[in-house]
Amino acid sequence: MGLFDKKYCSVCGNEIGLLGNRKLDDGNLCKECASKLSPWFTGRRKSTVADIKEQLQYREENKKKLESFNPTKVMGESTKIYLDEAAQTFVITRSSDWKKANADLLSLSQVKDVLVKIEEEADEIYQEVDGKKVSYNPKQYEYEYEFDIDVEVDHPFISNMNFELTKEEIKSKESDAYRVAEYNAKDIQHALMPSKYAAPGPLDLSATPETINIASETWTCECGKVNTGKFCSECGKEKPKRWFCPECGKENYGKFCIECGTKKPE
Repeated sequence: MGLFDKKYCSVCGNEIGLLGNRKLDDGNLCKECASKLSPWFTGRRKSTVADIKEQLQYREENKKKLESFNPTKVMGESTKIYLDEAAQTFVITRSSDWKKANADLLSLSQVKDVLVKIEEEADEIYQEVDGKKVSYNPKQYEYEYEFDIDVEVDHPFISNMNFELTKEEIKSKESDAYRVAEYNAKDIQHALMPSKYAAPGPLDLSATPETINIASETWTCECGKVNTGKFCSECGKEKPKRWFCPECGKENYGKFCIECGTKKPE
């Protein structure tokens, strides 16, 4: 069979357009049929035509089951978990309309585990000395943290549902954003698998002034006004670039170090 020979969907029988073919283990699948599969399904290439037809039948039955789904708790941000506490069922979807998206309806009894993975990315921050990029002493780093949730399930067509918990950039372990994400991750673990994970304790957002400064990225203008925006609310000057003191390592925004008084390197 030539590269440009006509191909037909092994499921619906329709002709497959150019670049529209989705290969199966023993046939072809058009993009229209592929779009009806579960968004959490990852084994298409190893699936047979019979497997795909079975899943599409399940997806039609799933639509009917969603009619009686009544979520009482919602968790997450970009990707949300809708939980029907009375029926002990849930869906996880990136769509704002879980019914229209035909989100997979699962039972809590199908959850095998709920894993939380915290990724830390560290980028070194340099200073410029005599036109050269030089490390601070001690070295300074800018951090970013990402919370990933992996819900492992016992399901004929889905093995796990992996998604990023937050859409906000988290820059510090001491920030409110980090504590909120940590709390939400534990809340999801408990909600989906209460037999294994305990409910999180009270969320404590109390912090020292220094911690609050890191969390909200406040900065002090040359005029003395403390700000949170890009421009000073008192004199209108733009927020200066952050720098770290080469002597004591303190984070600063002004011309002089607020810890030891060292002048900002030119």
